[in-house]
Amino acid sequence: MATLRKRNGRWQVQVRRQGFPIQSRSFRSKADANEWARLIERQQDRQELGPDRKALKSITLAHLVARYRDEIVPQKRGSAVETILLNRFLRYPICQKTLNDLTTADFAAYRDQRLKEPKHRSDKPVTPKSLKRELSPLSHMFRHAVVEWEIPLRNPLDGLKLRVVDNKRERRLLVGELDRLLESTKKGRNKLVAPIILFALETAMRRGEILTIQFRHVDFGRLSLVIPESKSGYSRVIPLTRRAVAILEALRLEDAKPTDLAFPITPIALRLQWDRLTARAGIDGLNFHDLRHEAISRLFELGLTVPEVASISGHRTLAQLMRYSHANQETVRTKLQGPETGESSHH
Repeated sequence: MATLRKRNGRWQVQVRRQGFPIQSRSFRSKADANEWARLIERQQDRQELGPDRKALKSITLAHLVARYRDEIVPQKRGSAVETILLNRFLRYPICQKTLNDLTTADFAAYRDQRLKEPKHRSDKPVTPKSLKRELSPLSHMFRHAVVEWEIPLRNPLDGLKLRVVDNKRERRLLVGELDRLLESTKKGRNKLVAPIILFALETAMRRGEILTIQFRHVDFGRLSLVIPESKSGYSRVIPLTRRAVAILEALRLEDAKPTDLAFPITPIALRLQWDRLTARAGIDGLNFHDLRHEAISRLFELGLTVPEVASISGHRTLAQLMRYSHANQETVRTKLQGPETGESSHH
């Protein structure tokens, strides 16, 4: 912020901003002083002036991460998962670096270290795609620090190379896997897991959407459900099958309030339950999100059109739904072959 004062016939101007060294100069005219102050402030906004190294030397990456975790993350959707990611990141030596010393090379070393580590409770290494998701909150943190907290630093993740091969999953339930899953739920303590699995297959809803359903969102008479906010940020109304409604009715107690959750379980708890469940069932390579893929594929196999499926799944572009087109290949082949006549028409 610039301050001006007239002294000994000259205008003295001083520009103070957190993270930058104080800039001062004197001019004969007030107009020149104001113009110079605006120039300095624009240069600071564009990061054209070097940051105050003294300020950056006093802030560690750990301090920045902790502040972001405590002040910003609680306001975000998915805050529980993001908090876990940030707490785990704080255990790495890179967090002891000051912002003055932090470079892209430091994150490159961290990247290489993470890609060699096994996933939690698994002997498989962390994938570049998983690591990219972990780094996303940190990248947002750096941008927020510059804009909102006026900490003059450059995002060290901007130049980090992370080759991600987007292998879109096409995993569907194999014969007998659903029965094995449901049978294994009987050995678990949480009795909500089986209804959640069946509801996911009936509705093609995402895990986060399912776990935020309140009974007031359900129209039991019209067999419909309001999803107030989806991953894309939009609300939508979807039709429910009678099986889906029956699942919800079985969970609704006589004294249930409209704001009560239909599936009162946290995302973290469900994730842990899913890992234990698939292990008990002896099923490899099946994620909970694959149930959504299975459900959408089944909708296409029922003969629903792309707009009809999109109205249920929440996809907003045709490209997003094209990955499910393989589900209908058998139907397409049948149509191409035409009806069987039992006798060739060619002689």
